[in-house]
Amino acid sequence: MRNSGIYKKLDAIIIDEISMVRADMLDNMDVFLRINRDVDEPFGGVQMIFFGDLFQLPPVVASNFEKEYLSEKYETPYFFSAEIMQDEIDFEMLELNTVYRQDDRTFINLLDNIRTNELDWDDLEALNERYQPDMPDDDLYVILSSRNKMVQEINDQKLAEINAIEYEYLAKIEGNFQQTIMPTEANLRLKLGAQVMFLKNDPDKEFVNGTLGIVSYLDHDLIKVKLTESSGTPKEISISPMEWEFIKYGIDDKKPGEIKATVQGVFKQYPLKLAWAITIHKSQGKTFNHVVVDLGKQGAFEYGQTYVALSRCTSLEGIVLKRKLQARDIKVDQRIVEFLEDKKRF
Repeated sequence: MRNSGIYKKLDAIIIDEISMVRADMLDNMDVFLRINRDVDEPFGGVQMIFFGDLFQLPPVVASNFEKEYLSEKYETPYFFSAEIMQDEIDFEMLELNTVYRQDDRTFINLLDNIRTNELDWDDLEALNERYQPDMPDDDLYVILSSRNKMVQEINDQKLAEINAIEYEYLAKIEGNFQQTIMPTEANLRLKLGAQVMFLKNDPDKEFVNGTLGIVSYLDHDLIKVKLTESSGTPKEISISPMEWEFIKYGIDDKKPGEIKATVQGVFKQYPLKLAWAITIHKSQGKTFNHVVVDLGKQGAFEYGQTYVALSRCTSLEGIVLKRKLQARDIKVDQRIVEFLEDKKRF
């Protein structure tokens, strides 16, 4: 099979956010690696290393057909229900216990109770003390919403409310770089005072992916953003366009024993996006000092949604609830609880 040589060179594959990997996808990986490595062993004999918290967001099942297909073939949509995980392999589970995002033990315990659905009435009352129907007007707050449409509407409305000249910045695209993988808008619209989020780590360590700031200066070829350092000191930095590469890997014809990376396309744009609001899905993996959790009138509709939203914040004091949480907003899939309990017995 074409490019099969690259897969024969693999020693290990690391998959992050394993909670979001569907069972059928893992079975597909198994079959693919067996064929391309010509080794009839689980995953073609490659060591598989999974990282993730199963109590966070589950795999995406996008259509009724996918839902019906998964329910007929698998016990659950999670990776651990894949056929390859049932009989052919056993794996060792290691639990990491050090928390880096938060340092307040009371808040950590509260989050852990939400995570495992052991929240009691006192915990819920403590959380709902953060209820504040009006948006705070101090500090940088980002609204975490459960729905894409709501996020788009908030960002569009906030930008429209700013009485200032709107600037547009067009991305430069070279080669093959599909729209579906673009990290930000190809046509980025900004105004002075807009709240933005950085989408890349800065080599000079001025910002990281997820840093929030306020646009403080705009010109056709220059953007400045005001940030607040961890010490509380404000600073203004100049932003230049950055590049994202779409890379294809293959065997180096000149060096058959080595893997060659070939750039297929380049996307060059300012590493920013409007960020008065982002979806809870997009917030997974990020850290914020201040968040507004807006689950809407319908509340949480997905397992782990409320836990992910609240645990993005570094402190309980940094959380604002758009509406009070109810017990039904704490959704934990009992199948995950049973799987983890079973693994811990051995």
